[in-house]
Amino acid sequence: MPPATLSASARRDVSDITAWIDKDSRKATLAFQSLLRTLLLQLGDYPETGSARPELAAEPYRFRVMQGFPYVIVYNARRRPPVVMRVLHGSQNLPEILSHLPPP
Repeated sequence: MPPATLSASARRDVSDITAWIDKDSRKATLAFQSLLRTLLLQLGDYPETGSARPELAAEPYRFRVMQGFPYVIVYNARRRPPVVMRVLHGSQNLPEILSHLPPP
């Protein structure tokens, strides 16, 4: 299965995140990018591995924590390949941000 893809919003999120991390550590930026690539491949093969969080977003949206980073990937697991809708810092107001997700 092809890797999960990034929506326009997710691409903006990733660009902002990498710019922020890169201010402090190029090594951390590279680690973030490597982990993201790995997770996109995994989600493409196993789209149901993320957690359902119905209090934040209805199915088919699922969540995958980026281990070692304070970010969560929000993706549509029903799409083939899955589509990452947002990459968000865990301290952000997730209910507010995710209330703007398009209907499944």
